[in-house]
Parts: sequence; structure tokens; C-alpha cells
Amino acid sequence: MIRSKLFQLLKEKSFEKRKVTLSSGKESDYYLDCRQATLSPEGAWCVGHLVYERLRTWYPIVQAIGGPTLGADPIVTAVSLRSRELGDPIPGFLVRKKAKEYGARQRIEGIKNLAPGARVCVVEDVFTTGGSCLEAIEAVEEAGFVVAGAMALVDRGEGGMERIGSKGYRVEAIFKASEFF
Repeated sequence: MIRSKLFQLLKEKSFEKRKVTLSSGKESDYYLDCRQATLSPEGAWCVGHLVYERLRTWYPIVQAIGGPTLGADPIVTAVSLRSRELGDPIPGFLVRKKAKEYGARQRIEGIKNLAPGARVCVVEDVFTTGGSCLEAIEAVEEAGFVVAGAMALVDRGEGGMERIGSKGYRVEAIFKASEFF
């Protein structure tokens, strides 16, 4: 039931049939802006419940969840809150494209909430080519954490899951873009 509700929210708020240029540089006939759904109260609730459930099913040993900012931000927050409600607190972290040039000069935010060598899951809103996910994985591993796998709300079916999987990571997606047509 929660998966169906989240799907409806994504379809209503996030899916648009229009020409766009994706972050990968590819052109597409449709756009998926999952933040439109994940930042709504109902969407955040659904994401927290569904992604937490999938996280514990697909990656039971995970001790933290995070991913590239900005798409992962609402997912990480919702899952972290849900895990706390269930007495199984899973801290979150966010990975910047590059380290800040001021302040603490960190690339990974929330790192103090993670145990050294923690097993983590890297999450994204959408997998396209897998490039941003792999960049986040690289940063997380350089910081000394172990990546148990990667998860997205939606896989566009453009090779991202296969590319991440070819590097030896378990990779999952809750929805396939083809479901939206």
C-alpha cells in the first residue's frame, strides 16, 4: 500500500513528459524530479517507511544511510526519522560534489554520527548513468567507510544500475521508470 501511494505521488508531482537535458548530459523525453514528491509531507512519510523497510530487507547490516546531495537529502532524513521511531536509529550523511572551501572543509556532512568503518548504503532519488552515485561511493570509501550497496527510488533504465553493479556493489531500485508510462 505504501509503495502504491509513493508511486502515485511520484507520478503526480515528479514525472513530466517534456524534453530535458539530464545531469549526465543526455537528452530525455521525460523528467523525474523526485524531490517534488519526497519533500511533501505524505511523500516523506512514504519514503521513510518504504525505504527503511527495503533497507533492512536488502542491506540488513547497514549502519548508516546517505548519498549525493540534493536528491538524497529528503530520503536520508525520512529514513533516519523512521528508524528512530522504530528504535533502530540509522544515522544519515550527505556527500557534496566537492569539499567546502570554507569552515570545516568537509565533503561528507554528518560524518561525526558514523562509527569508524561503518557499513553504509548510498541512496539516490534517480539512477541514470550511475555517475553521481559512484562519485559518492568513492568519497565514502576514501573516508574509511564500507559501502554495502546502493539504492534509488527510481531506475531510469539507462545503465546506471548495471554500471554500479559492475563495480561489485549490490544495487537496488524501488521503481523502474518504465512503470510511469
